[in-house]
Amino acid sequence: MPERSRWREEHGQAVPFVLAVVVLAVVVVLALVPLARGADAAARAQAAADAAALAGAAEGEAAARAVAEANGAELVAWAAAGTDVWVGVRVGGAEAVAQARRG
Repeated sequence: MPERSRWREEHGQAVPFVLAVVVLAVVVVLALVPLARGADAAARAQAAADAAALAGAAEGEAAARAVAEANGAELVAWAAAGTDVWVGVRVGGAEAVAQARRG
């Protein structure tokens, strides 16, 4: 009989454990969402900066601004010296810079 009474005491212990694991998983996922959004914004900002720099090297600041806006970014910095062009863009809270060479 001792075995049977022990089984009755432990009966149903898996449900609270599984519930705790599910709650922990939800908390982890919710914590990772802002990180994923930040990484996405940074990647979009870098892609927009690269494209804007190439457009700026080929056709000037107006083209860089247009390409940045077409990529959902704001051109926040522009510089040209000799054959080099530098741009800075902002997408949401993320900023990125890129450089391209004319010619």
